[in-house]
Amino acid sequence: MADPTGPILQTFPLGTQWPTIDPFLFCAHHLDGYPAGDGNLGPNASLSGRQIGSDFAGIDGWNMYHGDRVPGFPQHPHRGFETITYLRSGLCDHTDSLGAAARFGKGDTQWLTAGKGVVHAEMFPLVNNDLPNPLELFQIWLNLPAANKMVDPYFTMHWSDDTPRLVDTNSGGATTTVTAVAGELANLEAQTPPPDSWASNAEADVAIWHISMEPSASWQLPAAVNAESIRTLYVFSGSTLEIEGEIIAAGNGAVVLPDQPLQLVAGVDGVEVMMLQGRPIGEPVARYGPFVMNTEDEIRAAFDDYRATEFGGWPWPTNDPDHGHAKRFARHGDSATDTVSPNG
Repeated sequence: MADPTGPILQTFPLGTQWPTIDPFLFCAHHLDGYPAGDGNLGPNASLSGRQIGSDFAGIDGWNMYHGDRVPGFPQHPHRGFETITYLRSGLCDHTDSLGAAARFGKGDTQWLTAGKGVVHAEMFPLVNNDLPNPLELFQIWLNLPAANKMVDPYFTMHWSDDTPRLVDTNSGGATTTVTAVAGELANLEAQTPPPDSWASNAEADVAIWHISMEPSASWQLPAAVNAESIRTLYVFSGSTLEIEGEIIAAGNGAVVLPDQPLQLVAGVDGVEVMMLQGRPIGEPVARYGPFVMNTEDEIRAAFDDYRATEFGGWPWPTNDPDHGHAKRFARHGDSATDTVSPNG
């Protein structure tokens, strides 16, 4: 139990979907040990015994999710919030109703403002036929304030090579690496969030940091910019994390004081931490499946609009498109292409 006089305000166990606090709506950590591919981007393994179309049982350490050939999530709609997808390993093939497409991974982040409505697919191609295809990704849902829930959808990529990272080595030679998926970090320039995002408001103090600490590493987490922010540390891998003398075991989360620096110390096996931080939007939340609005009437309107318009329709030949053996790229609805490294 948290010490009410200490730096930890609340603790909780992590599950497949982690508990979140306003302005965040959802956080899922996908960790799949996919086998070698079959030459067609699917797994070279029997699918017998899996509930194809809704496979979340983790048989043999991996899932097909809603895919029946390539693992992943075929086309589905969203309205009223943003998806932020950070891939540590593996690849994701994105397509959407804006006509945008991307293949990303290797530390890249995709940011999609659903706004008034977008349909997208997220498939996980298994490109290695002679080796396993491990996948690790985080999908985070960030709410939109009422004033921005019906903005035009917006798609952008934050490539790994452009993502700020802080590397700090303590006196014992142990290193902490902090990847700023979103938000300012020390004097490093953060990548720009979408224009209508809650994160584009400086007073919202949104930050998403991945903190990777070697065994016995120590690092001082700086105070949040806004004292009203809520800061949550998810200790998702490793041994333990010590926070100003209080110890949290891996597999647990902690809401911590935002307005003061906190000394973090990794346990004997090191530790991996995801931090979500932001000032709450503080508005009513009505949610049902893929839609997040402020009222139940708005949820009903979202379903009506989707049935009537399919949020612009689906411009792709299948519900689960993949990008073959392409390198990492992004193609926006205007057909502008941003190709990443030639080794990507």
